[in-house]
Amino acid sequence: MPDHLHAFIALDDERLDLSTWMKSLKNTLSKTLREMRVPTPHWQKGFFDNVLRTEESATSKWNYVRENPVRAGLVANWAEWPYAGEFHRPENKSEHV
Repeated sequence: MPDHLHAFIALDDERLDLSTWMKSLKNTLSKTLREMRVPTPHWQKGFFDNVLRTEESATSKWNYVRENPVRAGLVANWAEWPYAGEFHRPENKSEHV
C-alpha cells in the first residue's frame, strides 16, 4: 500500500520482541528511503499489532490484507498488486504444540 505496510511475522520472544524488530525495520527502510531522497517523515510513531491465535483468525487477516489494494481501488484483483509477496507462508503456532 502506498501509505502503510502489513506484515505477518513470528518472533521468538526470548530472543527478540516485536517493538525491537519494528524499530529495526523502520530504521533500515528509512535509511534506504533517505538514500533515494524520499522526504521524511517515513513512518508514524508506534505501530498496530494483532495476535493471531487461531487458523480462522490468521486466514481472516490474510484475506483482509490481500484484498487491501482492491478496496483502495489500486487494482481490480489482489493478484495484480505488484508489491505483494511472502517469504514463508504464515503458520499457526498452536498447530505445532
